Amino acid sequence: MVCRGFSVWILLFVFLSCLAASPQVVLPGTTPAPAQPEIPNDSLGRTTPRGTVLGFLAASQKKEYAVAAEYLNTKVRGRAAEDLARQLSVVLDRRLPPRLNQLSDKPEGSLSDPLNPDWDLVGTITSSNGDVQIALERVTRGKSVPVWLFSSKTLDSVPSLYQEIDVVPVDEVLPRFLVTRIFGIQLFEWFAIFLGLPLLYIVTALVNRLLSSLIGRVLRRLKNNPDLINPEILHKPTRLLLIAITLRWVRSRVGLSLLARQFWSSVATVIAIAAIVWILVLLTSRVEASLQRRFRSRNLAGSASVLRLGTRVVDVLFIFGGFLGILYYFGFSPTAALAGLGVGGIAVALAAQKTLENVIGGVSLIVDQAVRVGDVLKVAETVGQVEEVGLRSTRIRTGDRTVVSIPNGQVANMSLETLSLRDKFWFHPSLSLHYQSTLAQIQSVVDGVRILLTEHRSLERSSVRVRFLGFGSSSFDIDIFAYVYASDWDHFLEIQEGLLFSIFDIIQKAGTHIALPSRIVYVGQAAGDVAYLNRLTQASPTNCRSSDEQGIGRSA
Repeated sequence: MVCRGFSVWILLFVFLSCLAASPQVVLPGTTPAPAQPEIPNDSLGRTTPRGTVLGFLAASQKKEYAVAAEYLNTKVRGRAAEDLARQLSVVLDRRLPPRLNQLSDKPEGSLSDPLNPDWDLVGTITSSNGDVQIALERVTRGKSVPVWLFSSKTLDSVPSLYQEIDVVPVDEVLPRFLVTRIFGIQLFEWFAIFLGLPLLYIVTALVNRLLSSLIGRVLRRLKNNPDLINPEILHKPTRLLLIAITLRWVRSRVGLSLLARQFWSSVATVIAIAAIVWILVLLTSRVEASLQRRFRSRNLAGSASVLRLGTRVVDVLFIFGGFLGILYYFGFSPTAALAGLGVGGIAVALAAQKTLENVIGGVSLIVDQAVRVGDVLKVAETVGQVEEVGLRSTRIRTGDRTVVSIPNGQVANMSLETLSLRDKFWFHPSLSLHYQSTLAQIQSVVDGVRILLTEHRSLERSSVRVRFLGFGSSSFDIDIFAYVYASDWDHFLEIQEGLLFSIFDIIQKAGTHIALPSRIVYVGQAAGDVAYLNRLTQASPTNCRSSDEQGIGRSA
């Protein structure tokens, strides 16, 4: 389970490392869309809503309020515009929900309101006078490029929102060296990443050990079993989920900047998604283990193989769903990933056509229960006992103790004869009496065998049939037909052995014997031998049928 959970983390790490690129997939047979005319870039990056907000926050972070004022759609200029930009930066830093990753990065905006395409919502701030929408509006000034600016209606509410702020920024509480920025991130945030998160995880591990010890002690007393081990209360994915919840709670209580809150919100979201996916994978493994124990107790090993395949498919779907959730959270469209998955799936299906055929054949065999472990099976010329029904092949151990692996695709298309599933076994020996047997002897043998089979408790009485069949080439033929109730093939052979001994005893008591096929060979000279054979044939009708009698004729 730990390895499977670790694989989830590895996959999620790979997914996150790919977030910087948004691939475009062109399906075969389609023509790419014509290139759109390139839109001139604004020197301040205000051509998209996301560029406007991030540019304003970057300028405010550097205390360049004169530059930050260029992101405002206001008529005031000079010092008043700088003060308004400073107040807006404080309001955004302390009150705006961290959803910068959901801002549109397109020149036309998100088009959330089709009736007002030049308007885009950044977020909503709750105040004493009600909710205030922080919005952008697209403005065209003269012949310049259309740019997105903070709307004038939003700017009218900024002074009142600024007056309501009572949260002390963490920058003003910490020592100066801790707020030093390295690669744009403050030093105390680096400490929180590399020291705070591991310490928080260690704390959850200690809490888990404490709770496990207490609950284990209670269970041992209740069940009066001192050998019970301590149960694990907080599994590893549960601890990660607690860390994500803790990060969100601390983020709402500490006066961090908007960019810092956005960062920690992203970290908490990624950890929460990874934890949920991990919990779902562990849940499927628990369900799989429970169902496999039930299948093995019922001798359904093949169903366990299908279950294993199903759980792996479900695990992949959970991981892929988590990947799509992370893409959506960071503002990437999952359409390209889904299209790439479809094209990749077609390529894999074509490359592994035979393998998929065998897997599908194995699933059909297992679901239909046409083959089970332990069955004695005859597949074409192969006869043996089934040892394993896998997803790709079926393994049969033959009579000479070799193992033959037959692809399931072939087994599914063959005529199978399951010898071990007989409800009763066919007893049908061939009985031939010597031609010297009398009528009384033949009648005695027929009546004796019929009484033997009718009174035997392991035979189906209604199926017993003993009849004088006719005159064979060298014997009197008697037909014996009956069905034997036996638990398996070895049991049938044991019953058949006893019946054959009894029939042989009946033949001996009747005074006759079984005809033994033989062949007459005549050695002589051409014409003399032919004449001798003709005289011998005309002399005795019995010799006419005695071509199989034992003996050698020689000419004089």
